[in-house]
Amino acid sequence: MTTLNLEEPTRMIQEGDHCSHTAYSWAEKTFAFRHKRPGEINQSLKASYAQIVDYGSTRLAIASDGIGTKIEIAERMQIYDTLAYDLVAMVVDDLICNGAIPANLSNILDVDRLDHAIINDLMKGLHDAAHMASISITGGEIAELGSRMAGYGDRMHFNWCATGIGYLPEGREVMTGYNVRAGDAIIALASRGFRSNGYTLIRKVLQGQFGPEWHLKEYSPSKTWGELLLTPSLIYTPVLNKCLNSDLPIHALAHITGGGIANNLRRMLKVNRLGADLYDLFEPLPFMKHLQDLADLDDHSAYTMWNMGNGFLVVVPDRNKQEVLDLITENHYQARIAGVVTDEEDILITSPSDRTHEMRYKG
Repeated sequence: MTTLNLEEPTRMIQEGDHCSHTAYSWAEKTFAFRHKRPGEINQSLKASYAQIVDYGSTRLAIASDGIGTKIEIAERMQIYDTLAYDLVAMVVDDLICNGAIPANLSNILDVDRLDHAIINDLMKGLHDAAHMASISITGGEIAELGSRMAGYGDRMHFNWCATGIGYLPEGREVMTGYNVRAGDAIIALASRGFRSNGYTLIRKVLQGQFGPEWHLKEYSPSKTWGELLLTPSLIYTPVLNKCLNSDLPIHALAHITGGGIANNLRRMLKVNRLGADLYDLFEPLPFMKHLQDLADLDDHSAYTMWNMGNGFLVVVPDRNKQEVLDLITENHYQARIAGVVTDEEDILITSPSDRTHEMRYKG
């Protein structure tokens, strides 16, 4: 067991939120530069997943993200062709939360030096992930930065980020959370790994437990920790597109990324000052639970750091919950009725590992 000082990861999350707020406040001051001109910012969204930009009757959504320190796992394992699933998922699954259909993606790959074989693997993976998400790659930039970039091992080191563009079909409302009501049902979609969040803490835990070559340590007879942690993110956009294009009412979508379940669901509940009772989430995957035990993390902290087996939440009227659930599962995604929207602002999570334990996240 590795005993961690939780003040550091908590401080990092808080400082990240503070810096994001500062960046947005400066960006917000530029909205006036396009007032009543093509490219005007639709200000119905604040601190949401994407930004909506108006071009007359055409409304575009823009979102940016990256893979973070999951890249180090690829460098350790020298497996590069799955990282694009993480990159695409982080961007397109944000875009769709506000009702936009993802369409295009541009990427920036910062490297210390060029390695054609690695770049080919990355771009082949990007092609395959784009095919799954039904988007096109418009291009991008490969920037050679020399000693400004560092990483693990002696091959090419890099950082990879992308910006995606989606569009709102004519007649579709921007999804802000405004339509959410107390009593709405919450459907959880299962994740198959940590997606692309929480890896700084994961690497710290495993290095403390197993030493510098922790990625080669067996988790099971068939998997090393490195292979397990490189599990690519499941892209939810294909099935969510089908939900939005159906006649079924979808009130809100929440992508569970950095900050965990409560912080991301709150983005869509805060508009109407609502909360949630999540009484039947998916259990953490066994290796997540094992990592939690190695880190000696309590449930409240673990559900703040990681997705704990739940990658996406869908909010629907209670009367339609079974139809939406059936549509999702018919498209080969694991899903379940996980909770209900409440009229108080706190978010309650019942631990799937211990049904007697309830966690409260203050509104």
